[in-house]
Amino acid sequence: MIAKAEGKFLRLSPSKVRLVMDLIRAKDALEAEAILRTVDKRPKEYLIKILRSAIANAKVKGFTADKLYVSKIVANPGPVWKRFKAAAFGRAASIRKRTVHIKVELDLKEGGR
Repeated sequence: MIAKAEGKFLRLSPSKVRLVMDLIRAKDALEAEAILRTVDKRPKEYLIKILRSAIANAKVKGFTADKLYVSKIVANPGPVWKRFKAAAFGRAASIRKRTVHIKVELDLKEGGR
């Protein structure tokens, strides 16, 4: 692991984030960013931001973006916001607003620095 970045408590469903994450797993960092720009799903905005942060963290350490790839990317569930809405016959129906923690780790390709 060369660099990592995290996004926590994001108001997205983990299962929906994983659908977009699977597109960029084990891809080059710059290629992954290009793929995310073309996807028409809501999680792409968060994933681009976290990926750019990881690339910036690697640059601070002295590595270039063209030699990095996405070595690990995970979306773990965060806390669930529990809300209620009115239902028939005076009952309440529960609403579960899910959150997600996204972690991206970058590593060097076989070429080195």
